[in-house]
Parts: sequence; structure tokens; C-alpha cells
Amino acid sequence: MITVSDLAVQFGKRILFQDVNLKFTPGNCYGIIGANGAGKSTLLRTISGALDPTRGSITLGPGERLSVLSQDHYAFDEYTVMDTVLMGHSVLWAIMEEKNALYAKPDFSDEDGNRVAELEDKFAEMEGWNAESDAAMLLSGLGIKEDLHYKLMKELSGKEKVRVLLARALYGKPDNLLLDEPTNDLDLETVTWLEHYLSEYEQTVLVVSHDRHFLDSVCTHTVDIDFGRVQQFAGNYSFWYESSQLALRQQQQQNKKAEEKKKELEEFIRRFSANVAKSKQTTSRKKMLEKLNIEEIKASSRRYPGIIFTPDRDPGNKILEVKGLTAYADDGTLLFRDLNFNVEKDDKIVFISRDPRAMTALFQIINGEEKATEGTYEWGQTITEAYLPLDNSEYFNTDMNLVEWLSQFAADTNEVYLKGFLGRMLFSGEEILKSASVLSGGEKMRCMISRMMLKNANVLVLDSPTNHLDLESIQAFNNTLKVFKGNVLFTSHDHEFIQTVATRVIELTPNGIIDKIMDYDDYITDPTVAELKAKYYGE
Repeated sequence: MITVSDLAVQFGKRILFQDVNLKFTPGNCYGIIGANGAGKSTLLRTISGALDPTRGSITLGPGERLSVLSQDHYAFDEYTVMDTVLMGHSVLWAIMEEKNALYAKPDFSDEDGNRVAELEDKFAEMEGWNAESDAAMLLSGLGIKEDLHYKLMKELSGKEKVRVLLARALYGKPDNLLLDEPTNDLDLETVTWLEHYLSEYEQTVLVVSHDRHFLDSVCTHTVDIDFGRVQQFAGNYSFWYESSQLALRQQQQQNKKAEEKKKELEEFIRRFSANVAKSKQTTSRKKMLEKLNIEEIKASSRRYPGIIFTPDRDPGNKILEVKGLTAYADDGTLLFRDLNFNVEKDDKIVFISRDPRAMTALFQIINGEEKATEGTYEWGQTITEAYLPLDNSEYFNTDMNLVEWLSQFAADTNEVYLKGFLGRMLFSGEEILKSASVLSGGEKMRCMISRMMLKNANVLVLDSPTNHLDLESIQAFNNTLKVFKGNVLFTSHDHEFIQTVATRVIELTPNGIIDKIMDYDDYITDPTVAELKAKYYGE
């Protein structure tokens, strides 16, 4: 249990939040949400003790252990993977270290023998004999193969290190677990494993994430940081989002009677509860349904960008024809061979692969940025495509301000017209005079989306479109793609984004493709797909 009392954090004259009084209890998972810069990570750092608050206190239950997902990928470079995970349980690790040091003494005394006996008792009580096997199970669940378990951390790739650090945080089932963006750099299969793990976790969990499906799957409560206030609500992210949108609509309906509004809110809670109870979500924590409270439903002051794609013309019958494409990575790895598919009218296709370089290579080829080793592709004559690349850095090596930057891609360079597009993406006032070269990752993505909107394309090609975006931008992007009248070809790590947009799934493997017209949730549970994966991946 974590108790937060009269908490305030202030940097100079800027008050991030104040008068925060919260209690986080075992058996619940709290999703912390808020606009970029609102203080989500700061709240976690303050609770963990890494940052001193301006005022207030944080207390844990007596004898409870707190574990934090480390963001320092180099802190454990000189340790083995196994030791890095075991060190996550500091008490057990200290016992192991002291015990081993005593056994290694050349002049082992009676006093040492008594101390070792005490340590062995504590070690046994903490199930220390299972420590390495428990750590190995966590590592394997997170996709770290056994041949890596005793290698030094510095020998691992960045993405492998992220998984080890996550295993370190989870190890020993701490009483209180703080996770800041735990799904970053995880593939969809590993995210699903983590969802299952946390949904059954019986202790207290606080998590910051931009992955809405993940938040919905594991969270029983939502903690919203909004304009200096920190409020806790029963329910997951979807409940918070949908209820806040409903409350906002009601707020704008001045003529609606209070009784009608109350009835509408009660009906919303009833429908939401019924849908969650029968959904495919992994969470076993249905307690939140009993706690949904009409009094908690309030309009949010959050701003959502206006992402609107308006095709100049409908696509014809021929969209894209791909024949015999083969591509290799720079290191010689085969990404896909003899790739054949046709994009049909109204298709919204998600491309997936165990090697994300495969989707980027395909998108670069069909957008003319790279050449395939073999094969051809052909767009239909009626098609205009807008491409959102994975790496957009080359677009921003300029000191132009945002209006000048956007004018490069516009037929109409009228300043008022361009400011309108930037305004939809929440750039206003002095912000539009910023140099393009100093933008954050999220700001660059919003500029790239403005560039796409200018094209009025009927086919959108999106390589990991949710990268660097906040929840509000992801939600707005997701909403517009669901109703977009053209074709969408995309890849993403966002389960909710895929599930709600894609009507077709194409998985790229080195030995063939799996091509299914179905939604993503059905795809990942389909037995015929599992058989094809085993065949193509040689499992």
C-alpha cells in the first residue's frame, strides 16, 4: 500500500501539482495519465523517492518492498543478466552476497558458522533456492532466451536490456511496483505476456503508459493529472475517456434537464460494465465494475488535435499490386522473399513481423525510397498516397519556422491556410515561429501528420504512427482512421490501434506471408495462424 499525503511538486515558479492526497491499495493497478509535461513520470519518481517533493509525504505499508523499472540502460553493464534480475530483490540479494562471502573465507570461524545458519534460514524463508529458476521464468516470458541468461548486460542489445530491466522490476513480486512506459521496445507478443502477468498480480501497481489496450487490460483505476490537479477514478482508460467525452457533451447541452443527464450517465455505466464483463480483455480484476460511480464522471480539460484526412477522390478498383518482392536488411538478414499481395478497395491492412525492419523495408520500397532486391510493385492510376516514415529526422534539419516548413509541402502557401493546419495539431501563438530543428519527437510527429493532411491522399502508409505521440494524439489519430474512406497500410505496436483500424492482417516472415481478412484479436487466437507461424518460423 502507498499513501500520498498533501503532496506538492514545484520547479521554480511552476507548480506541477499540489494538494495531492491518494491511497494506492493491494490488488489494484493504477494507470497514470496526463498530457505531455503534466508530471506523470515526476509523480512516479517522487513516490519512488528519486525526487524530493516540495511538500508532503509518501509512506508504504510496514515492511513493504517497492520496486521501480529502471530507465538507466547502462547501470548494470558489468553484471550478468541473471544477477541483474536477482539484484531487483535487494534484501534477498544482500543475503546471497553475505552468505557467499562467508563461505569463501579461508578462516571460517564458529561465529561465521552461526551467521551463515541465520542467513540460510532467511534464505529458505524467502524461497531463495528457487531464485534463479524464478528469474529464468521471468526472463523467458519476456523473450530473453536461456543462452543470454549468464552473459554480461553490456553484450545485449538495447531492446534486450529493456526486457531484462523489466524482469528485474517484477522479480520477487514486490509489494509495490512502479512502471514507467513498460511496453516500450516490447513486441506485441511480449506485451500480451506482460498484460497477463500484471492482470493476475495481487499487489499494488502504478503504471504510466501510452498503450491504451495495455492500460485497459491491467488497470482497475485511472489517476488523471490535469492542470495541476491529481484525481483518482475507478475504471480503466477507456472508461475515463468515454465518460469524460460524454460529460463534455452534456456540459455543452445547456437545455438538457439534470434528470435526463443522470439517466444518460447511468445508462453509460451499465453499458460499459456489460461490455467489459464479456470482453476479451485479459484482466481478471472485475472489481472496478462494482466501483464505477456516476459522481466521478466529469468533463476533462484535455485538448485533442484535429486530425482529419479528406481524400480528393475515391480510389479506383486497382490500389496496389505487389509481385515477388524480396528484401534484405543491411546486415544481410532476409526480411521477406517473393512477397505477393494485392490491396483491395476498403482494405485497412496492418503489417506485422517478428523483425520490425521488414515492415519499414516494405514501406520504403512501395514509397520509392529504397529498391527491392527482386520483384515489382504498381500503384493504381487513381491513387495518391501519403507516407509517414519511421524515421523523420531528415525532414527537420532546417532552421525554418513551422509555417515555412509546412509551406514546402503545400500547393497553397497562404500563411492563414497553413496556420489552420498547424492549429489543428495544437500549434498556436509563438509556437508556430519555433525552428523546426528544435522540435521534440512528439512535435515532429504532429508536423508530419499536418504534412500528410495537406496531400488529400486516398491511401495512407503509416510506419509506427503512434511513436512519440501522447495519449490524446493517439486517440485522435485512431478515431479518424476508423472512419477514413480510403485505404490504410500500417504497422504499429499499439494493440488497440491495430484492433480498431485493421480489417486485414499480413504477417511478413522470411519464408512466406500469412494473409488473413480478420481483426487482430481473432488473428492472434486463430489456430490456423499458429500452425502457419510454426511452419514459417521453423518452430
